[in-house]
Amino acid sequence: MHLTVRGGEVRAAAWGPGAERAGAAVPGWLGADDRPDEFEPGGHPLLARVHRGSPWLRLGRTGCTWDALVPAVLEQKVTVIEAHRVWRALLQLAGDPAPGPAPVGMRVVPSPERVLAVTDWEWHRCGLDGARRRALRAVASVASRLEPDEGLDCPALQRRLRSIPGIGVWTAAEVVQRVFGCPDTVSYGDYHLKNLVGWSLAGRRTDDDGMMALLEPWRGQRQRVVRLLGIGGSQPPRHGPRTAPTDYRSI
Repeated sequence: MHLTVRGGEVRAAAWGPGAERAGAAVPGWLGADDRPDEFEPGGHPLLARVHRGSPWLRLGRTGCTWDALVPAVLEQKVTVIEAHRVWRALLQLAGDPAPGPAPVGMRVVPSPERVLAVTDWEWHRCGLDGARRRALRAVASVASRLEPDEGLDCPALQRRLRSIPGIGVWTAAEVVQRVFGCPDTVSYGDYHLKNLVGWSLAGRRTDDDGMMALLEPWRGQRQRVVRLLGIGGSQPPRHGPRTAPTDYRSI
């Protein structure tokens, strides 16, 4: 899929076997189903200012669980650098070349069958540790039961995901945010998020439970609040060393 914006108009071109379905999903990707006008900052000056200054913010929905689930599993308990490195390695190993006039080297997300066919030594070469490897294989084995349908809403998908070994609260939240554009689901257990919320809303560090308590006045729109804080909020000062990435290929 290639999207361009000219004069306020979005144009989409698609190639490959999923072109028609992808084309029909573009409005949802761009947040056409989102309702930011339903959000009320509640008198909080920071949120009111950022919300007023970010009329472009929309929570998009992809409608595709597998495409969101693979990178979410790879992001579990590692730095962004590590997750992106393994993601690139997996695409090169199992992803097909993107159809159409795509940039050289661009790959599509590998299918569940391709992921299940990856051997342990190939995973090790990609730099994926055992825990994430087992989680990825577990979700690949039931991937067909995770795609949205008429009876699968945001809470139901979270429950279904959390029933799979290796998929916890954080991963399930990350997935439904992308699949459904859920305005309320927060990534509980995120390494940085609790401090962003605590410092922005209360001027102090907090834990995950404290984060949820601070977000409670905006129940129903808590993920939108997090996104707004990501735009105009602030993190506490960093005094310690950054977390060093672990290269599992050498272990």
